[in-house]
Amino acid sequence: MNQQIHIDFPNSISLTIKREDLLHPFVSGNKFRKLKYNLLQAKAEGQGTVLTFGGAFSNHIAAVAYAGKEQGFKTIGVIRGEELLDKIEENPTLKFAQENGMQFEFVSREDYRNKNEILFLENLKQQFGDFYLVPEGGTNELAVKGCEEILTADDTAFNYVCCAVGTGGTISGLINSASPNQKILGFPALKGDFLKDEIRIFVKNENWDLISDYHFGGYGKINLELIEFINAFFEENKVPLDPVYTGKMVFGVIDLIHKNYFPAHSKILLIHTGGLQGIDGMNLKLKQKKLPILKTNV
Repeated sequence: MNQQIHIDFPNSISLTIKREDLLHPFVSGNKFRKLKYNLLQAKAEGQGTVLTFGGAFSNHIAAVAYAGKEQGFKTIGVIRGEELLDKIEENPTLKFAQENGMQFEFVSREDYRNKNEILFLENLKQQFGDFYLVPEGGTNELAVKGCEEILTADDTAFNYVCCAVGTGGTISGLINSASPNQKILGFPALKGDFLKDEIRIFVKNENWDLISDYHFGGYGKINLELIEFINAFFEENKVPLDPVYTGKMVFGVIDLIHKNYFPAHSKILLIHTGGLQGIDGMNLKLKQKKLPILKTNV
């Protein structure tokens, strides 16, 4: 569903947001897209268990837990941070995942860095038996295939398509499926330039770029300016934004509009990639820091 944003922008620029967050109540946005073909593949391989990785407030962990339960899989989440073992009840994301049947394996941050090593994965197989592996964030070729279905024939009129970037899977799908007249702009939620190399694994087109000025200090970082922007955007447009991904992307696009980055009469499509389940956890952090909480209908 595409929803026009009714803001009077300079240079006759129009802004529309694709509400991928409304795809599913618990497996929303790009997580729905990324898991679609992975879970079909797991079934085709006769696997009954899906194992994946994530952090304390991971949208991916929550989505795998619910999708796994919905489709009859046992799910295992390898979680970064041993200290979280005793904090499940205090953590909205982990509590949700556990309530939906996910079994956890908490590992140290040092061990977590080895998550892609063969020996690390072999040890997990000895512990849990055989499983279908979905990488952290869900990005692989099947995930990109799912994300290629985000854009439809109705979206060809847009000159620019913008999305947040985490592991690079969503933007890769958009790049592959974009029309020749479209430029894809990614707004990384993390510091660093390594993402371009990750994206090039999955794409051949050159119709894209990353804009790395709106990460607000890095992954999961947030300040008063971003909080106030997200709350004002929700009040004005009735569209909730998450503070880790989509909120930063929308902030960046609107800032660039006012800086005349986009040509006059540009039609811009924003991809809402979901992630709203993480707001409860972020609000706990904001309360601790005595900052305003994110006001949404979630």
